[in-house]
Amino acid sequence: MSNVSENSEVVVPKDFIRKIVEEDLACGKHQEIQTRFPPEPNGYLHIGHAKSICLNFGIAQQYRGKCNLRFDDTNPSKEEDEYVESIQEDIRWLGFEWDKKFFASDYFDQLYEWAVQLIRSGKAYVCDLSAEEIRRTRGTLREPGIESPYRNRSVEENLDLFTRMKNGEFPDGSHTLRAKIDMASPNINLRDPVMYRIMRATHHRTGDRWCIYPMYDFTHGQSDSIEHITHSLCTLEFENHRPLYDWFCENLGIYHPRQIEFARLNLTYTVMSKRRLLQLVQEGHVRGWDDPRMPTISGLRRRGYTPEAIRRFCEKIGINKIESLVDLQLLEACLRDHLNATAPRVMAVLKPLKVVLTNWEPGKVEMLEAVNNPENPDDGTRQIPFTGELYIEQDDFMENPPKKYFRLQPGKEVRLRWGYYIRCDEVVKDDAGNIVELRCTYDPATRGGQSPDGRKVKGTIHWVSAAHAIDAEVRIYNNLLTEPSLNDLPGDFLDYINPNSLEVLTHCKLEPSLASAEPGFRCQFERLGYFCLDSDSTPEQKVFNRTVTLKDSWAKEMKKQ
Repeated sequence: MSNVSENSEVVVPKDFIRKIVEEDLACGKHQEIQTRFPPEPNGYLHIGHAKSICLNFGIAQQYRGKCNLRFDDTNPSKEEDEYVESIQEDIRWLGFEWDKKFFASDYFDQLYEWAVQLIRSGKAYVCDLSAEEIRRTRGTLREPGIESPYRNRSVEENLDLFTRMKNGEFPDGSHTLRAKIDMASPNINLRDPVMYRIMRATHHRTGDRWCIYPMYDFTHGQSDSIEHITHSLCTLEFENHRPLYDWFCENLGIYHPRQIEFARLNLTYTVMSKRRLLQLVQEGHVRGWDDPRMPTISGLRRRGYTPEAIRRFCEKIGINKIESLVDLQLLEACLRDHLNATAPRVMAVLKPLKVVLTNWEPGKVEMLEAVNNPENPDDGTRQIPFTGELYIEQDDFMENPPKKYFRLQPGKEVRLRWGYYIRCDEVVKDDAGNIVELRCTYDPATRGGQSPDGRKVKGTIHWVSAAHAIDAEVRIYNNLLTEPSLNDLPGDFLDYINPNSLEVLTHCKLEPSLASAEPGFRCQFERLGYFCLDSDSTPEQKVFNRTVTLKDSWAKEMKKQ
């Protein structure tokens, strides 16, 4: 809903983060806004990341500030250059550009020095407990944790051990560096959190230079500080980590950014866990990170989504602190709204049934004019060939139809889109009783839908010329999950993978204007939905992905907002 001022101008309400930003600018706390988008390069970005991208880059644009791209690459066992490249491609595809690009690994030397500083001030110590022992002694929400027996080591001993950790004298998992805070804190994150662990893994940028790596909580705030981030925007799961973010900045005596949390995006029928998405890829449940069934930005792009639709969707769902489950139909409605205005219309027959016009002059080819996009007259028209042998959809004919069936049937007429009225006179079947051909007659006086005698035909169907049709494969995508949410469901999430999430149609017929289409081309197959030419296409075989259907139950809801 929008508020209307006295002069009747529409005032779009600002989310709580933008209100904070404006207050900070107004009072002079900041002269320029500096945000950052800090993904970990351990997988491909998904639609949930798009919300954060639009927020961080959008605020920087709106308030004439800057937004950095920073890769949180502190876990070399899971991070790869492939992910770094894909993340950059996705951000640019969404329409954004970073001011500066950084890696957390750029700061490894400084982070190490800060760790030594905390050791010297008695606020960090080397602990010999295993990861399991640390978990066991951390306590619960009702019970305080148990102090490590190594908590009171001397500064000299801790400095020596930490240096030896860095030099590779100890095996993985044998020692950690922990902050000395409060094992009785009601916030478990403040119960002597681990700052560094030993991990012998080749880093995608620093190679084997380091065998100790900082934890996220010891990297995040300090990286923000180095880059002089004004507003560090995180999802709600980091709210309980904010006191630790603040503790490190305060005890190191460094510039202290403000962390603000917002609700992450949860979408119906969608896997939003990067760990689960990785499992789907590695176990072959999908064809890769850019499989059009995946909620990854690369998957959505390949399916035919537009950056404009995704940005519009992120704008509509807004920013707040309340966790909610957003209906996938809202995302699809934003996509339809954009494609309706921009996608050219073409004709394609996915399940062809041959129609022979018995009164058509043999060999005659007539060119009909078709409008490319009725929503945009500037898109012009195209010429499509009409001949005596056509293909129509199998579903557009019934031999014994029910009442109110207005498509083709024996003895009845339909209008061919941009073409003529035709009447079905004869049904041809094979030896098994399957319909293989319809023999029809056309009315030459009805070109373009004209009806000189005033008779009306209720049904209009699409078609393609059999002699000019392009053969194609069409992939029909449906929801990857069978349930709207995986929360509180028993069993493994793989139990809820939709076995019918992909249907491949291999004998489709397309109008010849699509012969020159390149991968990424989006269009509407009239009456069928929106489709995108896939990268698997070859000059000999086009492959189209169904992007979204034409059904739009959200249209009325969209108009209300």
